[in-house]
Amino acid sequence: MNFGERLKQIRTDKGWTQPQFAQAAGIEQSYLSKLENDKSVPSAEMFSTILAGVGMDAATFLSEVDREVQATTLRHIPAVAQVGNDTAAAQVKDTKRWLYGSAGAWIFGFAMMLAANDGIFFPNKLYKYESPGVVLPGEAENMFSTYKELFGIRMAARVMTPEEASQAQAEFLAERVRPLAVETPVNRGTMFVEPAGKGHRTFELRHTEYVEAPGNRILQYLGAIVLFSGFVGLFIEWRLRRLKTKRR
Repeated sequence: MNFGERLKQIRTDKGWTQPQFAQAAGIEQSYLSKLENDKSVPSAEMFSTILAGVGMDAATFLSEVDREVQATTLRHIPAVAQVGNDTAAAQVKDTKRWLYGSAGAWIFGFAMMLAANDGIFFPNKLYKYESPGVVLPGEAENMFSTYKELFGIRMAARVMTPEEASQAQAEFLAERVRPLAVETPVNRGTMFVEPAGKGHRTFELRHTEYVEAPGNRILQYLGAIVLFSGFVGLFIEWRLRRLKTKRR
């Protein structure tokens, strides 16, 4: 829409005749007719007079005027140039907002997927520990792996007869050997000790297994959605910019 068409549109919307519009704007009817038919271009002073007469600011008046007309026919009017600058600045600001938002979505989405992969919030590993039995006070920590040697040494020293050693070994296996396995998502090192009865148990790491925690799967999906939304944001910004350009 050019300047004359915009003037006529405003007059029609208000239900004014040309004489009424000319009187409200404080200009001659003949001059108004020239402006509406694009046979004349208003000066900066006249443009301000028209705006004051119709009670409208420059940005509202120019919102329906083509950008090309503003940049050529009306470029000599400072108020028009200022509106153009303000519009361009606002567009740059909007574009930056979309870009920052998209970049934030990329970073946050990637961080969520990375956290899921590394098991930061929900462990991806299961640690399996085993303890052969309870070690009583005064006993060696490795007694469950060396008890046969211990009974052999006692027989060699004739502290025990073979029959007594066999019976003691059977009682040891029946009463003392109580294997216990523990599975935990927490890494407690290669070995840890816990109190048990009158003694303690020593747990040793036997196996580490990778497991896919449901929480990490959900986190990965959410991260992918957030990451994809960053690209959607860029596409929306591009489409909005094109639509604004076409309107102008």
